[in-house]
Order: sequence, then structure tokens, then C-alpha cells
Amino acid sequence: MKRKVFALLMGAAMTVSLLAGCGATGQTETAAPAAESTAAEPAEAETTVESTEEPADESAAADTESVAETAEEVVKSSERETAYGKVVGMTADDVEIYYGVPYGADTAGENRWKAPQAPAAWTDTKDCTEKELPAMQLGTVTNDAGESTPAAIGTTDCLNLDIYTKADAENLPVLIYVHGGNNQTGNSFEIPGNDMVKNDGIVYVSLNYRLGLQGFNCLPALLEDGETGNFAMLDIAAGLQWVRDNIQKFGGDPANVTVSGFSAGGRDVMAMLLSPTFEGLFDKAIAFSGGMTVADVDASIVKIAEAIAPLAVEDGKAASEAEAAKWLCEDSAEVKDYLYTITDERLAPLCANAGIRMSVFPHLYGDGIVLPEDGFDSNTYVNDVPLMMLTGSSEFTFFGCLDQYFETIEDADQKAAAVKFTDTYGSDFYRVFNTQLSAEKMDESYNSDMYLVQVNYGGQDSASPIPMFGAFHGIFVPMLSTANNYAGLYDFSAAGYADMAAKYNVYLKNFLATGDPNGDGTEVEWPVWTSADKQTLILDADAEKASVTVADVFKSNADIIAALDADETVTAEQKDYITKNIMNGRWFSADLDAHTGAADLWASAFAE
Repeated sequence: MKRKVFALLMGAAMTVSLLAGCGATGQTETAAPAAESTAAEPAEAETTVESTEEPADESAAADTESVAETAEEVVKSSERETAYGKVVGMTADDVEIYYGVPYGADTAGENRWKAPQAPAAWTDTKDCTEKELPAMQLGTVTNDAGESTPAAIGTTDCLNLDIYTKADAENLPVLIYVHGGNNQTGNSFEIPGNDMVKNDGIVYVSLNYRLGLQGFNCLPALLEDGETGNFAMLDIAAGLQWVRDNIQKFGGDPANVTVSGFSAGGRDVMAMLLSPTFEGLFDKAIAFSGGMTVADVDASIVKIAEAIAPLAVEDGKAASEAEAAKWLCEDSAEVKDYLYTITDERLAPLCANAGIRMSVFPHLYGDGIVLPEDGFDSNTYVNDVPLMMLTGSSEFTFFGCLDQYFETIEDADQKAAAVKFTDTYGSDFYRVFNTQLSAEKMDESYNSDMYLVQVNYGGQDSASPIPMFGAFHGIFVPMLSTANNYAGLYDFSAAGYADMAAKYNVYLKNFLATGDPNGDGTEVEWPVWTSADKQTLILDADAEKASVTVADVFKSNADIIAALDADETVTAEQKDYITKNIMNGRWFSADLDAHTGAADLWASAFAE
């Protein structure tokens, strides 16, 4: 049965239908099943599913199944020691892989909303040759007739990690990866580590952690004084501590650990820089399409209560959703007991299809425990380490340009202009949010070097444009792994893309080793980004060869808004709708929302 469900998780090619959930707007967005971008982050899309939203944040991986799933006989690796017992993995193409190594106990039952507990030790050698199920999340189940329906998938016993290394590895740099999926969907297989182990000379570790309302829930009834609702962040911290304590047994250097993440994982990484919970757990950081996001605790309580309210009404706890939401905000034993009776299968679909809107699924709470109450405004970086930030130039295509609104525009030229308008300005907002605006905010108080990189490959002005999707959310992934979630979206086998990938991996290898991407094998000096010298590494390629340059691509939100206001390629009515219903409420849109007077999506649905 486990293998049957796993096959469903790992199936299928990514298609436009899989992406459809990413563009739902405004009030309807919460109705679709969910994530940050269903095609953008490989994690989400790995459910056969129109996974709903952060492809999330995230397929049709070209070959994400393990050899254990496809080979008649598994070639086992050597045994390795951990603090809890011995493990044995599998060997494929000279890379040893250990799947599902526990770093925490099952989060079922009373552990659901508790800090992660240590796993139980084992005496027999644990077989880690097969991929484990992902954390509980909303995905899709396909029956024997090929019919798919949204359903909760995964397991509560999800606090584990995958390790990729080589038999002769010794004291190598370690790269830890936190998958994307809006912190609602996804899994540790999002980016396999085989290629990076071989190309970059590292040990690679990818984490699973609690997702959705199992991973983030700040309702008062669940928390004692001094406790946090940022359970997923506690999970990730426990995983990083496990790496510090155990990775030397797998050939890694515990004193040279880089934490990285994509989309939601990238935002988690940025939050780690602020967090005392993560003090001393990593030495360098990489945020792939990350950016700064912290949720207000009080506002989050209201939105989470409203999300759970329909279940409380269904269970007879209140006569109306308004009454139920008010009751769920209470700090009482009765509310706590009720919350623990809700099954994981009923929790998983809640807050669905957040669409890079924190108001739909509040997480990363500024609770004064894991994160400062004033978030990034604190300008206090407990973990001040060398930092790399990456973005694509067309990050908003998955989230905005597939919106159903465009189907209502009958004239083909007007429709094309409206889509291009959304890509141009939505992606400008999103790309600077991912990198430039974070760097600008951090510059005065962050002492370590910051390196920014933008991938233009596929974008509107690229030598290799990708129709519809451009330099999309996840454009960098095939540079790290030839097995990836985008094989069904575009052919990345061109010599130019491969050359670009090789050149980027030289920078990456240097950064992982020393904290400076420059060094042997680089053709262009990658300068440190400062507010006085806003230089970003730009990656592009034609069919045959990569282009690696350095340029100032900074824009402020005010710059983008001014250009948007002056743009006459769409009608005033189209511009008004796009800015107030498609771009509104996103990670990046606070300044735009204030400018346009868009609705406040944090407002309570039951406000008097």
C-alpha cells in the first residue's frame, strides 16, 4: 500500500492544467485545493495533483523516482552511524543516498502541536533505501480508472531527512535544502542531490517538516506562555541540529554547513537569519526566490480561526461560522481539546491555494520567540553569515499570468497585452522582493557579504525566451539537478542552458566551500552587493552558450508603480482589475495595494 500511494505522489508530467490553481484571485482563491504555485516548486507538483499552489509556493520530474522504485535489485550502501542507530542506504551512479533518516519522532496525537521530540533509538540497522511519504498535505489521489480527486496525503511521521554523499566523502561542505510549497505542500525530493554531490563536491541533505496548519498554528488554546506556533521552524531547527551532530559520519564537515531553500523554503531561510532558535546552526545561507515575510500573530489568529470555523460548525460547536471563529480564538481547554480531535485529513485542505498571499495561510509568526515581534524591522540578524539570494526575472508568471480573468478578454491582442502587463510588473515586484529589497533593507546592519543573482533565461528579453512562463519561479532548478520537476514544461537540454548551469555551479561550489563564489573556474567577478554599488550577477544563454554578466538591475517599488501608472498598453479597466485582484495581497504588493486602494485581505470575514 505504501508503494502504491508513493507512486501516485511521484507520477505525472507537469501540464498547464496542473498550474491552473495558481491564478485564482481574491476571495475565490481559498476555495481551490492548494499551494504557493503548483508548478513552480517541484515539491508541490510532485503529487499527481493539480497540487494547488506553491508548486508550491512548486512535476513531472524527469526522473525523480529512486532506483529503489525502478530497479529489480537495490545496490545497498555501506552502513553509517547516527546518534539513534545505524542506517543503510542505496548506491546509484556512485552516489550514496539515505532516504528518510529520522531526526524527530512522529508528530501524531499529542505531538501534533508540540516542539519536535527526539526519535526513538533503534537497534537493528534501519533500511533507508526507499523514499518515505511526505508530510501530511493536500494532494490528489488517482483511482484505477485514472480519475483524480483532491485528498489529504502523506504522514504525520515526517520528521526525516535525505542524505546524498559518496563512499569516499570526507570533511566536505554540507548543503541543507528546505523545500518549497508555501509551507503547505511539497517534500524533500523536490531537488535530488545526485548532481550536486558529483558536480559541487558536497554532502547534500534535504529536509521534510510539518506543513500547513500542522506546521504553523498560533491559536491561543494550543500554546502555553513562552511557546510558539512556528512548529515547522522548530522542526527545521531540529533537522539542522541533527546535521551538526551526525553529518561527519556521512563525510560532511559539521563546521561548514550552508542552509538553503526555494520559495517558501527560501523565505524560511531568510527568517532563520533573524531567529535565535537557529543561532549557531549554519555557517552560510542561500535563498532561492525567498524574500522577507513575517506574519502578525494577532491577525493570524483571526484568519486561522476563520479557516477552521466551518469544521467547528459541522461538528456542532457553534451555530454559525462567525460564532465558531470567535470561539476558536478563545484560550480554553475546551477549544484545545476540540482542535486535537480534528483529523489530519480534515486539516490538510484548510487555507488552501494561498497563492503567495500570507493572509490566506498565515505563517512565520513574529511571536518574539522564534522570530522578533517586529520581524525584519528589528534589523537584528542573529545569524549574520555569507548570503546568496537568487531570483528569476519572470517570477510572477505561474501566479498571475494563468489567471482565469484573461479568458474573459475576447480580443486576442488585448489579452496578450494584459498578460504581458501582468508579467512585466508582477514579475518586477516579485524579483526585487526576492533579492534587491531584502539586500537594501539588510545592508546597513548586516555585516557579512551578500551576493545577488538573477536568471534571465526564458524571460521577455532573454536570448532563449520560454513562451508563457518566461524566467519562471524555479527556473534555476534544472541548473542544480537534471532530474527535476520541469521536464514536462520545457526542454532544458540545450547546450546553452547546460553551459549556464555549469558556470553557475562553479560559483556555487566556491560559495559552499568558502562563503565567496569567486575563485577558480569563474570567468566574471561576482561583486558583493551593497546599497552604494547594486551589482547583481545576470545569467542567460542562447542555444549554444551562456552569458554571464554583472549589472545594476535594482528598482524600487516606487519605480515600478510609476512605470505601471504610465503604461498605456492595457485599458484603464484592465489595469484596475489586474492591480486590485491579481497582484493584490501578495508577498510583494503592500506598496501597490496602498497605492491602488485594493481590499485588505487580512480583514476579518466576520467583522462587525
